[in-house]
Amino acid sequence: MFRCPKVAALGFCASRSLKGLVASIITLALAYAIRLPAAEPEFMPFAGVKPILEAQGEQLPPELKGADQAAWLAWSRGHDKAIRARLEQGDLDSMVNLLLYGTSFTKQPRIMMESLTQASKAGILRARVDDLAAALRSPGENERLVFLQGLLRRRWLDLENAGGRETGVFLYNNLLRVLEERKTLAERSAKAQGAARSLLFHDRGLSLDTGIFSNFSIEQALRDLATRGLLHEGQITRAAVIGPGLDFIDKNEASAYDYYPPQTLQPFALYDSLVRLGLAKAGALSITVLDISPRVLEHVERARTRASKNLGYLMQLPRDRAGAWSEALTAYWRSFGDQAGINVTAMPLPQVLAGVEARAVRIRPEVVLACRQVDLDIVVERLNLSEPDRFDLIVGTNVFVYYDSFEQSLALENAGSMLTRGGLLLTNDRLATVPGGSMVFAGFTLVPYNSLSPDAHEAVSWYRNR
Repeated sequence: MFRCPKVAALGFCASRSLKGLVASIITLALAYAIRLPAAEPEFMPFAGVKPILEAQGEQLPPELKGADQAAWLAWSRGHDKAIRARLEQGDLDSMVNLLLYGTSFTKQPRIMMESLTQASKAGILRARVDDLAAALRSPGENERLVFLQGLLRRRWLDLENAGGRETGVFLYNNLLRVLEERKTLAERSAKAQGAARSLLFHDRGLSLDTGIFSNFSIEQALRDLATRGLLHEGQITRAAVIGPGLDFIDKNEASAYDYYPPQTLQPFALYDSLVRLGLAKAGALSITVLDISPRVLEHVERARTRASKNLGYLMQLPRDRAGAWSEALTAYWRSFGDQAGINVTAMPLPQVLAGVEARAVRIRPEVVLACRQVDLDIVVERLNLSEPDRFDLIVGTNVFVYYDSFEQSLALENAGSMLTRGGLLLTNDRLATVPGGSMVFAGFTLVPYNSLSPDAHEAVSWYRNR
């Protein structure tokens, strides 16, 4: 016989608590019952890549000209390692963003890029460098600082050297590198004159930045597809997210926050949107996270471990009131998470963020357990899925931009191999399709997000599996 602990001794049982416990057990059981693909990643087969190699012509990497299956496999393995090596440079870029915009390690004002020279003359930059160097020596429980401390030690930096002098020099050098990269990027952009973004970012570090904007764009695209009758009620049961990111601190100055622990948004945002729009049913939807970042994969795994103990996933949602968000974007921010979790009290904001308001959502454990993570490099790898296990929808935002057109073609075909017939890939990048390939461009949704600038918008492209 079940007896409520402690309370039973007082002669009654808290029936409401019992009902809540039973409900939790049921929802966790349902989450475990959701079908999650069990296939392991494999390199793209040579038969699948041949049409892409033929379409590239003279643009092919030298190692792949006249390639056979063995040469393709050797190139894939080497290229996978090269792509993963770019993660560390992205981490160092995030370190620079933290130096300029972070509020968790210093009381100095944040430094916007346009005021960097003045901040340097006023001693603010030097003070922030000193404060960050000191914080890296004693990070406490700050996850961002603990990670960066490990990163710098792996580079054999002596964090104690002359009161952090070696660390300070390292911070300055990386800031200078980022400034030079911004200058190069501006020059490329001016020369490109509207050419593909892949020409701009293909050699930069892979950043894990994430935020609410791309999730808003995806919901607007899904709404558009439903309105057009291209997606139907309850159609989506299996979805995937490529590179959802981890909110370390954004490179966008207006969205750069570090007062809360690192968090990922897109897996839960996608679940939330699909249920809100009626395109999926709560309890009957699985989300697979495809990523190469150990930090993202471990973060999702830790969230699942907590969820298995009936602990939800807490997300902080700050908003800069001076950001001139559109009414639709503001409404999205206010409703974010209402299909996947409950509103809870937000963390206190630092005084320096006086113009920011925030809300917080706790994602339900069964939603977290409906997500699983897979280490997969979308450029050269795919999951070999049977038709019943293939995805109805794949989302990839701010991911393909880091690859050149050849890599994007490979990624598009790998995504197509994991989609059910007629399944969709949604991305805020325009990708080149391959004649005879599995994917076709099906249209796009233009999403405005700034109330003061009609030209401030994002295009979400749709690609359909033949």
